[in-house]
This record gives sequence, C-alpha cells and structure tokens, in this order.
Amino acid sequence: MKLTRQSGADRQIIQSYGNGGFRVSGAVFKGSVIITPTQTLTWHVASMAQLVLDDFQAVIAQAGATDVFLLGCGAGMLPLPRDIRAALKEAGVSIDPMDTGAACRTFNVLTGERRAVTAALIAV
Repeated sequence: MKLTRQSGADRQIIQSYGNGGFRVSGAVFKGSVIITPTQTLTWHVASMAQLVLDDFQAVIAQAGATDVFLLGCGAGMLPLPRDIRAALKEAGVSIDPMDTGAACRTFNVLTGERRAVTAALIAV
C-alpha cells in the first residue's frame, strides 16, 4: 500500500508497505523493520509467534528517546505475549500492538506531529 509523504527530510517516513517489505524515506527494505525517528533497521522477525524479548533490544535502547512505541503485528492485530509485555514495561517500554498497516499510518501521523515514535513492523 502506498502512503503519502507527510514529513520533512529530517525524519523517517513510511512511504509504502506490502509485498513483504517497506519503502522508508526513499530506501527499500525487504522483510520486517524497526523504524526510529532517525534510522531504519532490518528486523529478522517474520511473525508474532516467533517473538522473544531479545527481538526488542533495539526498541529498549530507544526507551529514553521515544514517546510512543508501535508494534505492527502483521496482517492482523495480535496481543503481545504477557511475559514479553511485562519485561518491556519493566524496561520502560509500553508498546501499542496493531496490524502493520495501522502501525505504518500511525507512525506517519505521529511523525508529522513531530513526536518521537519508534515502530517495530512485521512485514506483510
């Protein structure tokens, strides 16, 4: 799905998603990604079923610099396992899970508002 560019060059913006990847600020990424206000990292996660706490180390590293954490769960919204949610909360991270499309749109809206947002997105 193609999205409209809403932000300046000083921030990451999700331009499109689908077909197993993303276009972020002009760069194409195959597979899942973690997007911070300043960079996009490849993320080896392919489904919610395989998530473990270590998959969120890049998100935990952003805990002090991010206002909002989004989790794109893939094609549909699924709950984050309780043990992972509890460990993230203890690390100062509260993640909002939603389907990947909604997470992409929410990321762009929050970025357009100049909010510090990080998104961990499972490719669809």
